[in-house]
Amino acid sequence: MAIANIIAFIILAIGGINWGLVGIFRWNLVEAIFGGFNAGAIVIYVLVLLSVLWLILSAIISRGIIELNPARSARKNQKD
Repeated sequence: MAIANIIAFIILAIGGINWGLVGIFRWNLVEAIFGGFNAGAIVIYVLVLLSVLWLILSAIISRGIIELNPARSARKNQKD
């Protein structure tokens, strides 16, 4: 689950940068890469949507605690 969280964070960071570029400069990086609004751009937007849903569900399931290194927290719990 930690790897999925890291991947989701990276995808959301890329999506956030893209929307920042759209808001500030009216320039869409995703559409510039894929040559307009086509299947490639739609795939990227769907990945951003799935990443957001994953992180929301992951936070709900883990009660707001998203662990990026489960091995370290397991060692910490064994010491207690």
